[in-house]
Amino acid sequence: MNFPNALTLTRIILIFIFIILAANADGKVEMFNRVHTIRVIAFIVAVIAALTDMLDGYLARKLNQITDFGKLMDPLADKIFVTGIMLILVQYQLLPAWVAVVIISREFLVTGLRMLALKESELIAADIWGKIKTTLQMVMIGIGGLSWIGVFDLRTSSVAGVSAWSIWMFFLCLLALITIWSGLGYFVKYKKLYINSLS
Repeated sequence: MNFPNALTLTRIILIFIFIILAANADGKVEMFNRVHTIRVIAFIVAVIAALTDMLDGYLARKLNQITDFGKLMDPLADKIFVTGIMLILVQYQLLPAWVAVVIISREFLVTGLRMLALKESELIAADIWGKIKTTLQMVMIGIGGLSWIGVFDLRTSSVAGVSAWSIWMFFLCLLALITIWSGLGYFVKYKKLYINSLS
């Protein structure tokens, strides 16, 4: 158990702490009331979890401590992180369920493809669309999280006279399209992996 792997496990623990806190933070958000305090603490926990996501892979490469455990658990921890936060956003009606289904389905499908690749001793690296998708997901989580803790209200705010909710829905539709496109790209590029597995 090296330090990068410990960070990966810490991220999984943190996201479950976040979910427990968030699930008990229903109610009206007013500055420093119980609901607001729990949500802020949960948000900070999620931010720390996100930081471990950036650190564990970097440290594993920097310290030459890349392990099979890390290769398996790091992407799974990422999926748990994104899925957990999106489900909380769905629960609090800040994210349509269909967007969460699109993103989660894509993540599991591409993870399955990567597992097929590993059996063939092939590595599927993230392409430019995958990186764009990941960046937009982090933006989505950040904006949704800030609205959830009451920094602003996506439902009532406006930007240059345009409803913030309308802008938010447009952004989510764009994210869903890029998510689908990035997933399809992997399945087209590496079609030999699943075609061979069917024979």
